Amino acid sequence: MYNILIVDDEERIRTLIRKYAQFEGFEADEAENGIVAVEMVKQKKYDLVILDIMMPEFDGFAACEQIRKYSNVPVIMLSARGEEYDKIHGFEMGVDDYVVKPFSPKELMMRVKAVISRNNGSNTENTAHEIYEKEGIKIDFTGRKVTINGKEVNMTPKEYDLLFYMVRNRGIALTREKLITDVWGYDYYGDDRTLDTHIKLLRSSLGEYRRYLVTLRGVGYRFEA
Repeated sequence: MYNILIVDDEERIRTLIRKYAQFEGFEADEAENGIVAVEMVKQKKYDLVILDIMMPEFDGFAACEQIRKYSNVPVIMLSARGEEYDKIHGFEMGVDDYVVKPFSPKELMMRVKAVISRNNGSNTENTAHEIYEKEGIKIDFTGRKVTINGKEVNMTPKEYDLLFYMVRNRGIALTREKLITDVWGYDYYGDDRTLDTHIKLLRSSLGEYRRYLVTLRGVGYRFEA
């Protein structure tokens, strides 16, 4: 049974998420602020943390930064704000997903399942070491590493997922809906700004090889080397 930690300063929101999580078969603990959450992550292994951004004194960003010092546990951020800066900042810290309040508890649980499934899948041993190389870019799927001109690049978890998917489907026109569904692991809900944000981050990480990510106006994207 998977164990998740729900962090929010509003008790009613924690209770709502916990009830849905338990209904879906998860064990769920609660923390009323970021300081408590960091201590709980230190003491117990969690499969996922649902972390609110807007909390007094010690907000979600500060809590995530501290949690990352002790654990690579997947994190889903909750926020009443939808600014692009919040999303970019969260993704750069290694956040796996981002949900804007008010949200559907059912949708949140779908995202929780998708993130946990994806995280466990990435830890599965592969019998063959899969590597893709082109010019100065080297992508090690098995080792989950990307090297640009001999230097390893550190990416967010979602950047790796997005790049690996696009490289495996290189030369194919990938619609926005297909990328959202296949990479994020849940049905498309209309917020394609999340995809655009990750494409922007990924292009920045690839440097001179950003040209491999081709924008198909009105359709989506294609990896073309």
